[in-house]
Amino acid sequence: MCTTQPIRNAEQLKTFKEYYHSKKPDARNYLLIVIGLNSALRISDILSLTYGDVYDYLKEKWKTHISIREQKTGKQNCIYMNQEIQNALEQYTTPSQHISSSWLFGSQRQQSHPLSRYQAYRIVKNAGVFAGLDQNISCHSLRKTFGYHAWKQGIQPALLMSIYNHSSYNITKRYLCIDQEDRDEVFAKIQL
Repeated sequence: MCTTQPIRNAEQLKTFKEYYHSKKPDARNYLLIVIGLNSALRISDILSLTYGDVYDYLKEKWKTHISIREQKTGKQNCIYMNQEIQNALEQYTTPSQHISSSWLFGSQRQQSHPLSRYQAYRIVKNAGVFAGLDQNISCHSLRKTFGYHAWKQGIQPALLMSIYNHSSYNITKRYLCIDQEDRDEVFAKIQL
């Protein structure tokens, strides 16, 4: 069993996302969660994003992709910014008020630093507690939730392995945190 779990339940996921959107509005924290859920990036890569990574200052519009060299693997990754990310960005900020190298998730205490990993954890944990996900929720749950729901919607594990930049299928399989309930669902659906 995985220590950090994905958010499997659709209603809990909706409640989790809405915590910083409507219950306790905070556009920065909401954007952090939306990017985490929709990009499959590690929290260290999310926190290292700058305005220049998501906004094209020459064309004066949001980029369609986040192109990033992952800190952990050193591999290049190109992430499509779906409509959820685009909407959250629109709600969060006006890029023209920032320079390209400004942190997207800047620290409120130390203006020249990005948000800390610990603060990101607290943001995720607070939303998790609100959604009834008290245990095994962390920043990595965002990444795992992406994969879990993609897999449940029929995305092939080989493609998820590529998205995650994993070196082996076994790593991706562990990320999906397939439990007995998921296995039972397959047996219930297959009626030969």
